[in-house]
Amino acid sequence: MKKTRLFCRVLIGFCVVLGVIWIGFGKKIKILYTSLNSFKDENLAHTFQNTPQIQPTKTIHRGENTFQFLKEDSAALEGSFCFEGVSYPLKTFMEDTRTLAMVAVKDDVIRYENYFSGGNEATVFSSNSMGKSFVSALMGIAVSEGYVDSVEDPVGKYIPEFAGTKLENIPIRACLMMASGINFDEDRDMSGFSMRTLMGTPAMKVIAKYGTQEEPYTYRRYLSINTEILGQVIVNATGRSLAEYMEEKLWKRIDAAHDAFWTLSNGTELAMGGLSVSMRDYVRFARLYLHEGAYNGEQILDREWVRASMDVSEEFAKPGANNDAYNAIGYGYQWWIPEGNQGEFMAIGVYGQWIYVNPSKQVIIVKTSADPDFMEPGYELKHVEFFRAVAEAL
Repeated sequence: MKKTRLFCRVLIGFCVVLGVIWIGFGKKIKILYTSLNSFKDENLAHTFQNTPQIQPTKTIHRGENTFQFLKEDSAALEGSFCFEGVSYPLKTFMEDTRTLAMVAVKDDVIRYENYFSGGNEATVFSSNSMGKSFVSALMGIAVSEGYVDSVEDPVGKYIPEFAGTKLENIPIRACLMMASGINFDEDRDMSGFSMRTLMGTPAMKVIAKYGTQEEPYTYRRYLSINTEILGQVIVNATGRSLAEYMEEKLWKRIDAAHDAFWTLSNGTELAMGGLSVSMRDYVRFARLYLHEGAYNGEQILDREWVRASMDVSEEFAKPGANNDAYNAIGYGYQWWIPEGNQGEFMAIGVYGQWIYVNPSKQVIIVKTSADPDFMEPGYELKHVEFFRAVAEAL
């Protein structure tokens, strides 16, 4: 009988503890479970087309006007491309890489547009890390408006949590170029970072604990927390949330066709890759960079900012830097720069999200995917050749 009573007390106590945990963290645990389930291979296609219905988001409202592209019948895309001595038919490659949608625009004319998994022109597709390039644009605007004095400023000037830490004097530009030297491993540490922030610890307090492993500009190491830092600099400097600042300073000014959505983590916009945007609106954003920051006679982004964003002349920024496979493509201000003489630049997101811009051909291609094999060797370089072949075929 005593054992039964003791068991009942323990069980009741356990239930009380669970109740307290659920009251305090139940919503967050539910979001965590939903997130983990959403990223199962079989759910990726649905997730990347329905993120605002799955995760908490903040709306970035479109303006009154819409920039309209001309449209032709979609090109056949019957050709192929070669990579490392192997020929890949364009259509087969798109199927193999689980393409959800693709739009190709040349000279402001839509030459190809197709949706493969139930989406359409109004569907918003997850950016994943393509969103980093949007954060870079917002930083450029914050600099031009004087909220941020210079990209050479130390991040500690704008982020009080970094005061007295090894991160305090890292230049903003080093974070823009993924050369901050922060002691963080994208594969090993990201899950822990995400868990701690989801459970309520402010992201900058978490990041401040990591310290550094080398001086800035020593080595290019792709760390998504660099973009989280950039986002916080913008928020603290402007006094606006990322979604609010983007809506006023970028989204309405490029005459986007649809609202965009920014995923929230613990109530704050996920700077490292939380946007959901329609396909043609991704093109509208890329078009701003294609025209060196100008739209409809207005200089939305400073021309020098756009040029600096594509500058990979420093050793750590060049394609193939440090003989690291992850650095096979060059990296500017949150934009990827392939090797070549066509002035190309790209935004890339995990699972196969792409914005490809080729100024020499006046071509913009946006490709979204749900590809669980995105970590295969040569995946990015193979896509570069694919995009070049498509640009040639338009």
